Amino acid sequence: MRLTTVALAGLAVFAVAVPVAPATAASGTVPAGPAPVSSGNGGPRYPAGASGSGDAYFPYAGNGGYDVQNYDLALRYEPPADPGVLTGRLSGVATITLRATQDLQSLNFDLRGLDVTGVRVDGKAAAHGTSHNKGNAEWSQTQDDANRIWELTVGLRPKLKEGRTTTIVVSYGGATGRPLDTTEALYGWVTTADGAMVVNEPEGASTWYPVNDDPQDKATYTYRITVPEGKTAVANGLPAGKPKTRAGWTTWTWQASDPMASYLSTASVGDYAVSRDRGPRGLPILNAVDDGVTGDELTETTAALALQPQMITFLESQFGRYPFESFGAIVDDDTVEYALETQTRPIYSEVADEYTVVHELGHQWFGNSVSPADWQDIWLNEGWATYIEWLWAEHQGTATIDDQFTDTVAILDENDGWALNIADPGRDSLFEAPVYLRGAAAIHALRAEIGDDAFFAGARLWLTRYNDSAATTEDFEAVMEETAGEQLGGFFDDWLREGDRPNMPPV
Repeated sequence: MRLTTVALAGLAVFAVAVPVAPATAASGTVPAGPAPVSSGNGGPRYPAGASGSGDAYFPYAGNGGYDVQNYDLALRYEPPADPGVLTGRLSGVATITLRATQDLQSLNFDLRGLDVTGVRVDGKAAAHGTSHNKGNAEWSQTQDDANRIWELTVGLRPKLKEGRTTTIVVSYGGATGRPLDTTEALYGWVTTADGAMVVNEPEGASTWYPVNDDPQDKATYTYRITVPEGKTAVANGLPAGKPKTRAGWTTWTWQASDPMASYLSTASVGDYAVSRDRGPRGLPILNAVDDGVTGDELTETTAALALQPQMITFLESQFGRYPFESFGAIVDDDTVEYALETQTRPIYSEVADEYTVVHELGHQWFGNSVSPADWQDIWLNEGWATYIEWLWAEHQGTATIDDQFTDTVAILDENDGWALNIADPGRDSLFEAPVYLRGAAAIHALRAEIGDDAFFAGARLWLTRYNDSAATTEDFEAVMEETAGEQLGGFFDDWLREGDRPNMPPV
């Protein structure tokens, strides 16, 4: 989730800085610059891997020609010495194990604002430069802020054959700040007064490690995060052993064993107190709350986090078993002004309220287990997570789903919220209110259209068929048509794409 929420009788009302407006062609326009390199057909026997994933909104995020199996990230971070100057220092060694999906003479990683100091390919040092010698591998780096092109290119010597696995080690580092996405929102490695909040959506992972920043390329992760003694580092998954302190520095090791899209990774650092709880079947729940969260915000956060085991049990009854090895929260006293569903350990700014917590939990199924194949499909994340808020409110006896649907339709009516095509909202409208609210309304209308049995069977089939992978709006439509036994193209056009008020179901 990338919007501040306010609970209103169980309905999530999303506060936006500007009125809801339809997307324009310009909102999805990609920056000027050279097109991503394509391997093409009929080209050289060992072409270059593409320098972009092909996403319409973020053409240079992600790369082509390989599939990452694992990221092993050894990070050392110095938070700001002066809390009034939000600049830190990060150094890292990323060991990336990948499999070639085509014959490759070179491949790219995304890396923004940090300097590479060395590259090794299968244990052999690569040379800095592009002399195209026949000996060792070579590497070069492009940092083009104007066109949002941040690439580390590794020329492979010997070339890599399709299906083969290789390990590339990248040493890098530099100053950290407070990077902005295309909507001028903070994201990526966001330096804070006491550490860092790490929230990558949509393509901010490159601000702290070399990455194939494409939601379709999921990998496992190991983190070894070294921070000044007294600081706590929290990441995805589960801790691997106890933290180790030496010479004033403490190393925290975390292992994320479930495949994960890079935008869901985190390695947040702060003055956190970590507590533990248990969910169904003893599921580990680890919560890290910054010591600056106090007063009413701490009271509300504590109450909301205490509900996590009940929330998991309820959502398992609706959608099947929780998909990952752990859950929990990171609550920071600093703010990026939104919460984010980082896999297994969502991040909250200043306070975690009940409906935001169940929203981010819902994302573990819808968005994390099944991720958007392209960023234009983000309504599948946010519409479902918002609808899950409605389910929880009804379960808690706060408001019926029909009442929440009616209230949401009224909000969309009042704000021209039907004008935005949420199946293709445009790059700079990814986090506009209709993506969430029209998305949730569409899901409830679908339930009314095909009935509860087909609806919940379709939701479970969606989660099973695309578990640990990514899919599109068209894939979702096909699944729902399969369980409903009817064509639904007109319904989805009416509720997602067309710019007028849809035909309302009876409620």
